[in-house]
Amino acid sequence: MSAYKIQYLRREQVDVLKWDRCIDRAANGLIYGQSFYLDLMASHWDALVMEDYEAVMPLTWNKKYGIYYLYQPAFTASLGIFGNQLNEQMIAQFVHLISSKYKLIEIALNTGNVFTGLPFASLRNNYILHLNKSYDALYTGYRENIRRNVKKSRQLETRYETDVSISAIIQLSKNQMQGIWRIKDEDYIRFEKLYHLLKTRNQAVACGVYLQDQLVASAVYFFSHNRAYYILVGNHPNGKTSGASHYLIDRFIHDHAGNDLVLDFEGSDIKNLAFFYSSFGATAETYPSIRVDNLPWWIKLIRG
Repeated sequence: MSAYKIQYLRREQVDVLKWDRCIDRAANGLIYGQSFYLDLMASHWDALVMEDYEAVMPLTWNKKYGIYYLYQPAFTASLGIFGNQLNEQMIAQFVHLISSKYKLIEIALNTGNVFTGLPFASLRNNYILHLNKSYDALYTGYRENIRRNVKKSRQLETRYETDVSISAIIQLSKNQMQGIWRIKDEDYIRFEKLYHLLKTRNQAVACGVYLQDQLVASAVYFFSHNRAYYILVGNHPNGKTSGASHYLIDRFIHDHAGNDLVLDFEGSDIKNLAFFYSSFGATAETYPSIRVDNLPWWIKLIRG
């Protein structure tokens, strides 16, 4: 079988209209692959483009010690190859092209890129919940501990709001993730710009739960490709025993139940988080993660 015609394009060579059209029409299209998202969240990105934008792959890169490498930008759960009728030969050709150019690759592909024999790949977990049922049906699908915490939060008369200050959520997230998740201040600044852009397009909402007028649980959701992305979370320790984080997600489900929408929890391989997400009735979907390290020996010495 003949090879596919795939070309490497620098960012300035990409036809943005054709690129975004490909992402929008792809069966595995995701918001992370759209040009505006990449422009805001990636330090740099180039692209692999097959034929006349029949399939595309963003390459989010950076440079250190004179070495070019691929990395996964913050708040960008999955990238990889986007298109229709993807097959194993096609995926393998894309992956071979990047592994021959970049010495270090640490990226996540998407659920449409799961094929046997994909080199250098390991599978990761995401959890999704289809909201195209009534709220009562979805609520019935919760585990008992979720229903119990939702009831507790109601009894404490917590207040749910859908127009929370993005800066307040970011500050909570920073406090919560300090020492756990390595996100730079620059990434939060990029994210805030992205939020305001999507907000003007009615594709973003910032939700929160207040206990005695204190924001104790919060989340930002992005909307695209019939998905709601649970993308930034900020919780306060004072909300731990109030069921606030459970109630936060429950209210979002309540407000969007019956719609052709998938709630995308963006993970997780962490056992406790996986259990938490699955407790809302969410099911697992897998996607590949690729790691290739062909760095020169002297770079490895510097990195330790």
